[in-house]
Amino acid sequence: MLKILIAVDGSELSLDGVRHALTLIRQGLAATVVLAHVQEPATLYEMVTVRDPELIAAASLEAGEHLMARARALLEAAGVPCETAVGVGDVAHTLVDMIERSGCDLVIIGARGQGAISSALLGSVSQEVAHASPAPVTIVKHAEAPEAAAADNAAEDAGV
Repeated sequence: MLKILIAVDGSELSLDGVRHALTLIRQGLAATVVLAHVQEPATLYEMVTVRDPELIAAASLEAGEHLMARARALLEAAGVPCETAVGVGDVAHTLVDMIERSGCDLVIIGARGQGAISSALLGSVSQEVAHASPAPVTIVKHAEAPEAAAADNAAEDAGV
């Protein structure tokens, strides 16, 4: 049975990754799922005002679990077993560490939908993970709304 890590950040795009995994499972892929979320490290302001590293860590864990709730609900509704993992740090590097620690066989992560130029300038978590991951990575693009795709096709047909 495969173990799939799905990177989840609470966005609709990350839910697309969950839906993609569910499609694969419905098509017969025997798999379990690890939902993974990475929190940014605490800011200096947070560390100075809170002064309790354990409280900050607990808040990060709670926030991560909250952001994964919709993804977990989708999996549970489909009867797919899952576990969750919340990390803190640089997103791409932390995800790669999580992939290695959990022994996942496949990674699913959303694409940001940035063009080649902005992706080259800003860097891309999905690209970094794809390059550094010990497991194959599937990058799921966000599906366009049907009416937006139809409008784009009509514009192309009209030569716009």
